[in-house]
Amino acid sequence: MKPYDVVIIGAGVIGAAAGRELSRYKLNIAILEKEEEYGFGVSKSNSGIIHPGTQNPTGSLKARLCVGGNILIRKIARELGVDFKEVGELIVAFSAEEIPRLVALKKEAERLGVPKLRIVDRHWLEVNEPNLSVEAVAALYAPTAGIISPYRLVYDLCENAIKNGVEIYTENRVINIIKSGGYFEIHTENGLFMSRYVVNAAGLCADDISRMAGVSDFKISPRKGEEFILDKKREHIANHLLFPLPSKISKGVLVIKTADGNPMIGPTAQSICDKEDLATSDEGLKKVLAAAQKMIPTISENDIIAYFAGLRPVAGEDFIIRHEDKVPGFVNVAGIQSPGLTAAPAIAILVRDILKKNGLTLKKKSVFRAHHGEITHLFAIPFPKAKRLVKKDPGYGDIVCRCEMVSAKEVRDAIHCGAKTLDGIKFRTRAGAGRCHGSFCTTRIMKILAAERKIPLTQITKRGRGSELVKEDRVNA
Repeated sequence: MKPYDVVIIGAGVIGAAAGRELSRYKLNIAILEKEEEYGFGVSKSNSGIIHPGTQNPTGSLKARLCVGGNILIRKIARELGVDFKEVGELIVAFSAEEIPRLVALKKEAERLGVPKLRIVDRHWLEVNEPNLSVEAVAALYAPTAGIISPYRLVYDLCENAIKNGVEIYTENRVINIIKSGGYFEIHTENGLFMSRYVVNAAGLCADDISRMAGVSDFKISPRKGEEFILDKKREHIANHLLFPLPSKISKGVLVIKTADGNPMIGPTAQSICDKEDLATSDEGLKKVLAAAQKMIPTISENDIIAYFAGLRPVAGEDFIIRHEDKVPGFVNVAGIQSPGLTAAPAIAILVRDILKKNGLTLKKKSVFRAHHGEITHLFAIPFPKAKRLVKKDPGYGDIVCRCEMVSAKEVRDAIHCGAKTLDGIKFRTRAGAGRCHGSFCTTRIMKILAAERKIPLTQITKRGRGSELVKEDRVNA
């Protein structure tokens, strides 16, 4: 059995970022993921916001890592070819009485090092955010806020880590961890892994993994957030990320620009017990719609094309990132809720430093392949360039998804990069993410998946085992 230097549990954005960072060094590294594909846990339901650091308590770990991550994500996005856009955010006040809170947020963020902040008045808002409610009187403007595709960031981090020697094992749910001598024995549903160090980046299951290792002093409490995707025709309904003043438990209901064009509204913030409860509700819709309309009155329920819910892994007020001295070699990275996506690159460096401080020898490789190479998306390029691509490869002219302009070539490329499911293809290419919800393209994508993976249609799933779309006819089989 091959022993590893480091095993990371969880292939979401935190595990992926840590894996890529550690792949700069001469180490044997594995990432274990319980789902069928990377990023299918907490990361798949992320809003894609790169926060500037305006709404985190001074002195908190999440505040420091958010500001650091905001800086680092730019370089990583360039290296991986992920489309990062710096669109800026506005935290909006709706009365003169709320303006002092904007001033307090500004001072706190400036102490953290957030640059270029300013309070903008009603006139500035009329010019720069014309669809905003006439009741908005001022806002805190943070120009360094941005948007990115959270799915493609995870995929590209993982694929780049693999290029640098990291091994990723999906469908390997961890069921037990035993410390034996100088190694951890990590038992999964599909095998046994040995490692000198373990990094627990298991998201909603981080408390369960920690207990297996012998540390049980924190609990993950899921906080559900329901979000609603608007038609791409409403892409320019807002020019910035729009926030209300935050509450104690949430940044509130936002109007969110996305890297893919479709605006989103949400999320709610509801504490629940079930770590698998991803149901949306009429109550959530009414709450989000009312709050979004307070920001932009022209938003209509008819603009909504899809609903989804995500669960934030709450473990207290701050992130938990620490070496567990009672279990030497075990590092917990838990409770990574918002702004976890933004903080991920800084968390990866912190994890690296914690491992080094606790005995892991880090020798840099002579060659680290930092660049992933940009992936072509027809929906994101001008028509003349698309024409040239079709002439070069007719597969780009075979349009599978009409709503999002996704070609058969892009679907096949996604499969060759690791997509095994319909959701995996959707998150990579946006095929099936349009207003028709895959009514036109689903069967075609299934046929391509079956042909490329050389499996029957009955084995094609939406998101892994238990979500098959075609059942075998056992009567006539």
